[in-house]
Amino acid sequence: MAQDEVPQDRPQDVPAQPTGDELALRRRVSDLEREDVAELLREAAGEGRLSYAELEDRLGEVYAAKTYGELVQLTNDLPNGLAVPNPHPATAPYDAQPQYGTDAVAVAPTLNAFLSESKRTGNWLVPQRQEVNAVLGDVTLDYTEANMPHPVIYIDVKSILADVKIRVPQNAIVHLDSNPILGAVTEQEAGLGGVVEPSTAPPKTFYIRGTAILGEIKIKRGPRLSKRLRLH
Repeated sequence: MAQDEVPQDRPQDVPAQPTGDELALRRRVSDLEREDVAELLREAAGEGRLSYAELEDRLGEVYAAKTYGELVQLTNDLPNGLAVPNPHPATAPYDAQPQYGTDAVAVAPTLNAFLSESKRTGNWLVPQRQEVNAVLGDVTLDYTEANMPHPVIYIDVKSILADVKIRVPQNAIVHLDSNPILGAVTEQEAGLGGVVEPSTAPPKTFYIRGTAILGEIKIKRGPRLSKRLRLH
């Protein structure tokens, strides 16, 4: 008589562990991060991308949001919306060159934005002196990932019915000479979302002269929120 067969133990289904991107979307957000997104939405409304009814609805959802994923959903149709984690991020070569050449530039051509938008972001080569003229346009200068061969940088900005955003490294030394005429020139600290790794490089010094006529010039410190959360 054959012996009774002993059933083999079947491996039970083990629930998949959440990926780093999924965990990032589930991460609880702080009040300062909500304020970052609220500011982004107000800027979008000021540019005509959102109606004021849409702005009011989204602001209510922003202040009620608990996770980063909820904030992503509220901004993913805007040009500067929060980044959705990419499961297969493209990796740039270690020796990738800056966007705008490799030779240090003392004085760059004037950056003019008339009824248009201009951005300098990522690994771009920073001149020592930069003049910006924005009229009914938007300009973004992001120095947080840029190649800055000069220890001191001079920026002269004129904003007429325009928005100019200047983002400097967390440890930068900023000397601001502001001249708002029915406009605003402000310097803001970075929010506390995510981790900002301390820089081992000596701080760069920025001399920024801003004239805002019915426009706005904002100087911010540290990387964008999505970069602070290490999402690209």
